[in-house]
Amino acid sequence: MNTTHPTLHSPGSTTPPSPPRASPRYRITAPRILRSEWHKLHSLRSTWITIASAVVMVLGVGLIMGGTYTSGGGDSDVDTIVLTLYGSMLGQLCLIVLGILMTAGEYATGMIRSSLTAVPGRLPVLGAKAAVFATTVFTVMFATALVTFAAAQAFLHDTDQAASLTDPGIVRALAGNAAALTLLGLLALGLGALLRSVPGAIGTFIGAVMILPEILGMLPYDAVERAIMYFPTQAAGALGSATPIPGTISPGPALLALSLWAGATLSAAALTLNRRDV
Repeated sequence: MNTTHPTLHSPGSTTPPSPPRASPRYRITAPRILRSEWHKLHSLRSTWITIASAVVMVLGVGLIMGGTYTSGGGDSDVDTIVLTLYGSMLGQLCLIVLGILMTAGEYATGMIRSSLTAVPGRLPVLGAKAAVFATTVFTVMFATALVTFAAAQAFLHDTDQAASLTDPGIVRALAGNAAALTLLGLLALGLGALLRSVPGAIGTFIGAVMILPEILGMLPYDAVERAIMYFPTQAAGALGSATPIPGTISPGPALLALSLWAGATLSAAALTLNRRDV
């Protein structure tokens, strides 16, 4: 009599266990989302045109101010960094447009659908855009500020505006100028994500952030005058000065105020991103 028992591979045996399921080859991770947003940023020609325009304006105006300055003139009481980086007021317009294009521009082209399909959580996309923008803009504009300061001092070294990086407040003001431009750009980025329209975001920024404080400043109320000091553009001006400017807040509160403005705008954009359809 055959007493052989069936084995696992014999016809009467049970079905062998299936092999363990392979883990997905690609997963959604923060580094990959950041890499994706960086690729989208640096692969666009408009990115380098706007950044290069901002750099040229800051550097070009700084060289003009340094080359044409004479001691004892009407600008003798102007802070050295403010005089040197006067072109930042023009350069910030380029960075504001760049910030808006990073978010509202994707809604205009429809690219945002692909981004949010790849990352269903949505919020990491906005966070990655803000992180990539902030890192890129601060690095470029801080380097630009250092180069502009050094180039302008080649003309100013024998004037009453002579200064060096070792002087009190100089490096802080140069970094503060770059931080101010970065935060204003982040505010614009948040507006772009909130309004989802390039013209609408640009118009809102110009009207609410740049023009409204000037209109409110005409009101004869001390409380309004004090409140205006904490508005974005006024706080940004206080950050880019090596010495206190009359009528402005100190750099610490200015940085906090500007950070809160940018953070509030990005938070509102994040809230609507989760609640509205693309």
